[in-house]
Amino acid sequence: MSIVEDTYAEAFKSLYSEVLITARDHKWLEYAVNAATGNASSTIMCDCEAGVDRFVGPGGDGSLDTPDGRPGAVVQFHVPRFRKDRVRALEKAMLTRISQNVLTCPTTACFNLLASDDYFKLGRKIAYFGDGYEKVEQRNGRDMWVLPTMGGEFTIDRRFGYADGIMGGNLWFMGASEEAAIEAAEAAAHAVDATPGVITTFPGGVAASASKAGSKYKFLFASTYDKFCPTLKQQLGEASGVPEGVRSIMEIIINGRDLATVAEATYNAIDACLDTPGLVKVSAGNYNGRLGKSFIYLHRRDEVASSR
Repeated sequence: MSIVEDTYAEAFKSLYSEVLITARDHKWLEYAVNAATGNASSTIMCDCEAGVDRFVGPGGDGSLDTPDGRPGAVVQFHVPRFRKDRVRALEKAMLTRISQNVLTCPTTACFNLLASDDYFKLGRKIAYFGDGYEKVEQRNGRDMWVLPTMGGEFTIDRRFGYADGIMGGNLWFMGASEEAAIEAAEAAAHAVDATPGVITTFPGGVAASASKAGSKYKFLFASTYDKFCPTLKQQLGEASGVPEGVRSIMEIIINGRDLATVAEATYNAIDACLDTPGLVKVSAGNYNGRLGKSFIYLHRRDEVASSR
């Protein structure tokens, strides 16, 4: 069995929103959610981090009935809470992604899932696309904006709540080969995807390019984590953090509604990958609390540091 390092993953607070997208069938639902969550892998260069939590309604996991009885997907959008413009940034990211990728996709509708005293009047802003023909109607037991479109109509909730969430939960999979590291990361990502309340944001849920803060180039604020690049082990010598026998390190990032849920997904991911042939070690990224104050201890499942 592989070794799980006695360390912790350092996560940090986010501002997040949770929406439900529905469509007439899974084909068009997947088109919509893939577009709405595209280019949202990392807050380093993306406007937000976004991903699918779970599929619900007909053909989904049974955890939620959709208001219109159609196939649906729960989608989360996150921005770091340490951003000074976090509220505006989250609203802009959602406004852009829903208007350009959900409204435009045939047969879709969009619902708020997060009950909160804080909210965006997102439906009203997107409804302006109706050019004066938009209206509020009772649909599926709730007041919805209805926009006429050439394809028929688009319906969207009036308000979308936002609240504190968690970003940056992570695990590293150190393999004796690239294949072993990928296989372990894939198994872990699938386990995270099966945990309600969390998302993975990178393609396939896996990142091959973990980063460190800063760079030798002044115009970059993040760069490759050279200490953990296997191809630099000989060049770096004692400064390298790559264990003996490791040829590849893959990472997964976990965002979610709260620290306890992200921790649960983390432990599910660890359990899912441990028997992967060629997996040398499971570890995690941390920065001695400089990035965030939310710690997930890989060995101490009953001890999760509270977010501050």
